[in-house]
Amino acid sequence: MISLLSKQRLKALAQEEDGYTLLELLVVLVIITLIIGIAGPMVLRQFGKAKSDTARAEVSRLATDLEFFRVDVGRFPTQQEGLNSLLVQPDGVTTWQGPYLPKASQLNDPWGRPYLYTLSADGQTVTVSSLGADGAVGGSGENQDVSNQD
Repeated sequence: MISLLSKQRLKALAQEEDGYTLLELLVVLVIITLIIGIAGPMVLRQFGKAKSDTARAEVSRLATDLEFFRVDVGRFPTQQEGLNSLLVQPDGVTTWQGPYLPKASQLNDPWGRPYLYTLSADGQTVTVSSLGADGAVGGSGENQDVSNQD
């Protein structure tokens, strides 16, 4: 059994450590705020870089899928057929072996805009591109255009 003296000691210790002072809580909040202020921008930069890297990988994959289309059909999709021909069989094309993509969302870049498709005048070269985060031609960093011709 716990003696009366031991019970009194335990009770006294418990009363001494009732919680944290307001000053201690404020110091912890200031430290957390400093950490977020320093680390936050670095994390956001990495997130933007990840989207650009994803766009590069997806552009390359779409170019490969277009090559599969070309092997099956004997030509690249026309400008009018575009990238949608990787999902839906174009009219009058009998040798189509698609779909070449599992879902339509793969035709959009990481910023939610459709990838751009351009067929050269001679029909031998395709360009798949994204305009980056800003959706405008040119730019640098996260706003830089991404293309399979880069």
